[in-house]
Amino acid sequence: MEKHNLEMKDISIEFPGVKALDNVSFTTETGTAHALIGANGAGKSTLMKVLSGAYTHYTGDIFLDGHQVDIRSPKDAQNLGIQIVYQEVDTALVPNLTVGENIMLSETVNEMGRKQFISWNEIHRKATAILSSMNVHVPSKKLVSQLTLAEKQMVLIARSVSRQCRYLILDEPTAPLSHSETNELFRIVRELKNKNVGIIFISHRLPELFEICDAITVMRNGEFVIKEKIAISNPSRVVEQMLGQKLEEQFPKSNVIPGETIHEVIDLHDEEKIHQISMNVREGEIVGLAGLVGAGKTEICKALFGASKISSGEIRLRGKKLKISGPHDAVRHGIALVPEERRKEGILVEETVTSNLSAANLTVFTRLFGFLDFKGEKKKAKEIIGSLGIKTPSEETRVKNLSGGNQQKVAIGKWLVADADVYIFDEPTKGVDVGAKKDIFELIAGLAERRKGILYASCELSEIIGITDRVYVIYDGQVSKELVTSETKEEELLFYSTGGK
Repeated sequence: MEKHNLEMKDISIEFPGVKALDNVSFTTETGTAHALIGANGAGKSTLMKVLSGAYTHYTGDIFLDGHQVDIRSPKDAQNLGIQIVYQEVDTALVPNLTVGENIMLSETVNEMGRKQFISWNEIHRKATAILSSMNVHVPSKKLVSQLTLAEKQMVLIARSVSRQCRYLILDEPTAPLSHSETNELFRIVRELKNKNVGIIFISHRLPELFEICDAITVMRNGEFVIKEKIAISNPSRVVEQMLGQKLEEQFPKSNVIPGETIHEVIDLHDEEKIHQISMNVREGEIVGLAGLVGAGKTEICKALFGASKISSGEIRLRGKKLKISGPHDAVRHGIALVPEERRKEGILVEETVTSNLSAANLTVFTRLFGFLDFKGEKKKAKEIIGSLGIKTPSEETRVKNLSGGNQQKVAIGKWLVADADVYIFDEPTKGVDVGAKKDIFELIAGLAERRKGILYASCELSEIIGITDRVYVIYDGQVSKELVTSETKEEELLFYSTGGK
């Protein structure tokens, strides 16, 4: 099978206040999976947006099989067989259309331009054939709004394959997936490689890259660092190349002795996912909510924050029963939530860093007659940016222009301004590089030292073991086991996470 080559040479691009790419070169070929990795803000997603036609104001050259090509729009990229599946899959699909209609979307639009009538049966037949070729069992006539995140991702990959894809870019594809769903994605990646498709794989999960990829390119601060074969590399070497230094102990050592119970949940129940949840958090204690994707951790976090309705049960703060009918009540009582879907629920992407950091506690910056104290707001924003190490050109930069790790720091930072008593973190390191993870762990340990109560929900069991004092294992919306972290291991957490008794 003839291999095809792709080369990006001396690619540079600037945005207001920041040079995102500085003479970056990248090469890959079809029939291989190539990892593109770097710390948040390294420029890897920006480089792939140039390749997929999302950014047009770049300098440098792109070659396919030695022939120079000009990519200035997504259509240019697609015509050359270059497709991208972004991390936020929901924004790329039309929820009220069927699976088949989404897969065959461009063909349907073209048919509408040429014919008066469209054969919907033919559309679904072609979509089903593509899904079958990938061994994906999702009904073509099912609405996209009814799919799981993993199924939506498969639909996007199927759409890419339907367009004679030669190079497929996957941006953080496993971030929302369970272990079994990740294995299914890897099966499809291997099949596409066998069909001579080139896969460019962006991820922060190093073990996955070493399992599925053939080569790796590392970027740092918008520059190319190294390209090498996976076979001659190793995770610790890659981390060192990403950060430009050795990563010391990732989890901070805490000497905090937990105090009185600050937050208590008694028999919490809803009509769907949560079943008789009882748990408590003490002052200065980090309590884990461990479980696989879909176990109910996010639903519990949202219920505690008043973002979803509960049918029975009690939530107590310092022994006092709370009435929480919405997030505004939770905030008023001193409960903060850093949600899993930060771009949809945790930050205002179109607003500035300053506006985001003050959003959870505007009363602090409100003067007489409702006027905002812009000077005070800006001063506090600079203070939080400095203390959290948020990498941003200025406090007036729009949050959508920050990297994922820095967006997550903004999502956390707004609650530091509000100074809550209980902090709920739902998958706080999702899509975040190892360096930013260490910053987040230190921030959480700092909150514990300030005697805050912390609930840390994650499917990353190594993080649960590394940072928590105590852990509740969630399986099918219930607490399957309560454990003292220092007396357990990842294997035991996994046993109870999978329904073990």
